[in-house]
Amino acid sequence: MTKHIGIVACSAEGAALCYRTICSEAPVQMGEHMHPEVSMHTHPLGEYMIHIRSGNWRGVADLMLSSVRKLADIGASFAVCPDNTIHQAFDLVTSESPVPWLHIAEAVGREANFRGFKNLAITGTKYLMTGPVYPETLRKIGISCKTPDEDDREKINTIIFKELVNGIFPKKSRRYFNEVVQKLKDQGCDAVVLGCTEIPLLVDPEDCPLPILDSTRLLARVALNEAIKDD
Repeated sequence: MTKHIGIVACSAEGAALCYRTICSEAPVQMGEHMHPEVSMHTHPLGEYMIHIRSGNWRGVADLMLSSVRKLADIGASFAVCPDNTIHQAFDLVTSESPVPWLHIAEAVGREANFRGFKNLAITGTKYLMTGPVYPETLRKIGISCKTPDEDDREKINTIIFKELVNGIFPKKSRRYFNEVVQKLKDQGCDAVVLGCTEIPLLVDPEDCPLPILDSTRLLARVALNEAIKDD
C-alpha cells in the first residue's frame, strides 16, 4: 500500500509540473503505469495574491488550510505545496493541519547538501527572494545564499507573474535569467535554486551558468519517496 499524496496548489503551471513528475517517475519504482494515489486542490492564484501583496500570511495560511482539509477529507495521508513563496505561511499551516507536510526548501536543502553546494543563488518571486523561507532553512544545515539585486528581483518577478504562471516561456526571458545567474556565479554562488515552481519550465540546464536545484521536481521526488516507503 502506498500513501495518498495531497497537493496543495497555488499556481497552475508549477502544480501541474509537480503532479506530472510524480506520475512520470513513479513507474521506475512501482512498475509500468503505476503511481501513488494523488489528489490536488487549489484556490485561485488571484485569491492568494491579495494576501501575498499585503503581507497577510495568516490569510495565505487560511487558504492553504482550506485546501489541505479538503484533501484530508478524501484520504490524503500527507501534503506538499509546489509553491515556494507561500511557504512563508508554512508554520501557521502545519500547526493546524490535519495531516503532516513536506517542506519544499528542505527538499532543496537536502539535495544541495548531498551535492556539496555551499552558497546558493536564490531565484523566485520578489516575495520569496526577500523572504525568510530559504535563508532560515539553509542556515540550519550550514549553507549560505544570495539573491539578485533589487532591479533584477523586480524583473524576475514580472517575468514570473506576466509570463510563466500564464504558460508563456520566451527565449529572451531565459537569456535574461541566465544573465542574472551569471552575476550570482561571479559573486561566488555554486548552484542556483529555481525557487519559483514555474522557472524549471523556462530554464534549460544545458545553458544555465550554474548547476540547478529544481525545487518543483525535488519536492515531487521527496513526495514520491514518502508515499512508497515502508513505515
